[in-house]
Amino acid sequence: MLRPAVALPFLLVVLIWGSTWWVITGQIGTVPASWSVTWRFVLATPAMFAVAAVMGKSLKLGADGHRLAFLVGLTQFCGNYNFVYRAELHLTSGIVALMIALMLVPNAVLARVLLRQPILPRFAGGSAIAIAGIALLLLNESRMAPVGGQVLLGVVFALVATLCASVSNVIQANEVGSRLPMVSLLAWAMLYGALCDAAVAFATAGPPVLPTDAAYWLGTAYLAMIGSVVTFPLYYTLVRQLGAGRAAYNGVAVVVVAMLFSTFLEGYCWSLLAGAGAALATAGLVVALSARKPST
Repeated sequence: MLRPAVALPFLLVVLIWGSTWWVITGQIGTVPASWSVTWRFVLATPAMFAVAAVMGKSLKLGADGHRLAFLVGLTQFCGNYNFVYRAELHLTSGIVALMIALMLVPNAVLARVLLRQPILPRFAGGSAIAIAGIALLLLNESRMAPVGGQVLLGVVFALVATLCASVSNVIQANEVGSRLPMVSLLAWAMLYGALCDAAVAFATAGPPVLPTDAAYWLGTAYLAMIGSVVTFPLYYTLVRQLGAGRAAYNGVAVVVVAMLFSTFLEGYCWSLLAGAGAALATAGLVVALSARKPST
């Protein structure tokens, strides 16, 4: 973890993903969420194909590879992001980031079912602590929400987003995914995800919405190029170097950065209840992740 080749990418992903939660808040409201997600991956897809080409990676996946890429695109780059953007209409970005960090819970269950990986007692105990912390944070959020606020709807959207991302994380680690170049798989997955995003946007929001606000497009470009094209290859490389367990400490650190952004830029007000919830959630995540043995 202290080697520059590992520590620097780890810190870079933490800082970028921690900031993207706040940047997303500028992508919703004036533009339908689904079209914002679509524009993000319309920009990210050709850039990811270019990365694969520059790295000299073959873009030929085979039939099994394309089926996997479609499923990753559908769950990660369509389902996950569509529900994340909708969740941020009702919850602060830091709270959504914290809920998404609990993806390790369905990850463990799905990995047990699909990949036959065991669930260790320490992992289960830490997850229970983290869930208790999340409950306190959401209780605080519901108390502070204005009358008529839809905190519960935001929670549901965040949970569905978490499940979508979890499915993507587990299925990409199967036998087919392990023999494909990561950047090539990501390029095709982003393409399929962008096509699914456009279909969802047409079905739910009508014709394309193209805002003229320069700040919106700067935010979209940041999310596409920095928040997607730069970070996904780095993160999955960390997974291969450290093992899925230790690499997932990234999620705990991302939450800290996201909550700081929420505090200083969204005016998130801390209370004793919120502080206790954040402390429990972070402690639970650390305990749960420390039970995961890194791959050798």
